[in-house]
Amino acid sequence: MNRRSFIKRGLGSVLAILGFTGGGYYYARDVEPGLLKIQQEVIRSNKIPQSFNDFKIVQYSDTHIGFHYTIDQLHGLINKINALEPDVIVFTGDLVDKPNQYNQFSHLQEKLSLLNAPYGKYWVYGNHDHGGYGTEIIKDVMEKANFVLLQNSHSTITKNADRLVLAGIDDLMLGKPDIEMALNHVNPDLFTILLAHEPDYVEEAIHYPIDVQLSGHSHGGQVRLPFIGHLYTPAFAEKYVQGKYMFKDNSFSLYVNSGIGTTRLPYRFLCKPEIHAYMLKSNK
Repeated sequence: MNRRSFIKRGLGSVLAILGFTGGGYYYARDVEPGLLKIQQEVIRSNKIPQSFNDFKIVQYSDTHIGFHYTIDQLHGLINKINALEPDVIVFTGDLVDKPNQYNQFSHLQEKLSLLNAPYGKYWVYGNHDHGGYGTEIIKDVMEKANFVLLQNSHSTITKNADRLVLAGIDDLMLGKPDIEMALNHVNPDLFTILLAHEPDYVEEAIHYPIDVQLSGHSHGGQVRLPFIGHLYTPAFAEKYVQGKYMFKDNSFSLYVNSGIGTTRLPYRFLCKPEIHAYMLKSNK
């Protein structure tokens, strides 16, 4: 940690402690974590076929079920996602906070099965999915809920003979990411979206024929303060924390989702949980 980061986090911690007294503490623990934000984004590209104009992709991430996020809350989230009428649903990792301590997997699988998307549901591993001996447990739950795992692999989505590519890599922290394997035999002329749990992976992804990267992991910092911003983010979410970033003369975009649940500390402050709804627009 450099001196600037140390001062920022130290000052931020003091302000957070002072702010999380009385009403501030109640708001950060019991109010804001339940204030779901739906972030609408439009993605335009000459590579998007006309058939995929107005095609909707909904992303959610980092539910961390079991750590102050319940099955009932998940059910409410599922209803809100389905109400958006997505064509594709993507989950960018960290389903359960501690898989080895969780005991409602059958109930969880039933709820996730309720998510509807005519062109499929896809997901990638996060570090918490691999952690706590969760690799096979989480995979089994997601498979039974009809999600397709993109673990260093890709899937081609076809509509009216037109195609786009949805690729995914394994988690950076506890998995074995391999972008070349994920893009093996992918036509570089096809519009390609990459799911990568950790947003800082973008600095590797920009060297490949990818148009969009969707990530989570950062929680947006979870606690953000005026003039200071986020106080802390985990490894591989230190450079790109929240929102939209553009690269390669604006031909490559990264979107960092702030997640649904919390981890380590059950607070959110000036950083509402969110889902992303992406509308594809063809420039052809």
